[in-house]
Amino acid sequence: MSFVVPPPVTVTVPVVGSADVFPVRRVYCVGRNYAAHAREMGFDPDREPPFFFAKPSDAVIPVGYGNTLTLSYPALTGSFHYEAELVVAIGASGSNIPVEQAYEHVWGYAVGLDMTRRDLQMKMREMGRPWEIGKSFDASAPIGPIHPAAAVGHFEHGSIWLTVDGLDRQRSDLSHLIWSVSETIADLSRYFHLQAGDLIYTGTPEGVGAVEPGNLMKVGIERLGELSVRVASSDNARQ
Repeated sequence: MSFVVPPPVTVTVPVVGSADVFPVRRVYCVGRNYAAHAREMGFDPDREPPFFFAKPSDAVIPVGYGNTLTLSYPALTGSFHYEAELVVAIGASGSNIPVEQAYEHVWGYAVGLDMTRRDLQMKMREMGRPWEIGKSFDASAPIGPIHPAAAVGHFEHGSIWLTVDGLDRQRSDLSHLIWSVSETIADLSRYFHLQAGDLIYTGTPEGVGAVEPGNLMKVGIERLGELSVRVASSDNARQ
């Protein structure tokens, strides 16, 4: 047997302090998981059950510490938004995972960006259609190196921030998550059989906004470091 076309390359994310890499299987994202962000998007932040959407694994773009990723401005949008997020890397499979056992399934954590074509997302929302063209496009999920949970522990709190050209745009704390990491894993595992290699982008705090070509974003989380991402024009390739 041979492949009729070349098989896709496995997307991997570097592991801090190691030559090893984390293979990416699926990418799950949590919508509106901070009350203040829910309000700024025009929704009631009452603690309703979480909801999820997905990105393709090849939307994940690793960003090394000390490096700056050049991210092309995507096509067909005039409203390219940043969303700083804590990313959970799953290391053990499971379904219907109890909240009190959720951390047993976590391999590590990373800093991530859920980049969004906001105008396309809003248009789809208004039409009652799926968000994919606003959320699941190429290079829409930059991520930093993964820190093993054995080294950094788990995250019930910790600062999360994003700056654009040195100015604060997002600054909050992980304690403000409506659904905690363990609760998110438990609920998501009711709908999907989570597998080693899955990533969960856990939601963004308030302060989301647009970036333009030339802008430099820096996004960080306490204990996980900071990433640098510069926006290029749409005709410049990622570097």
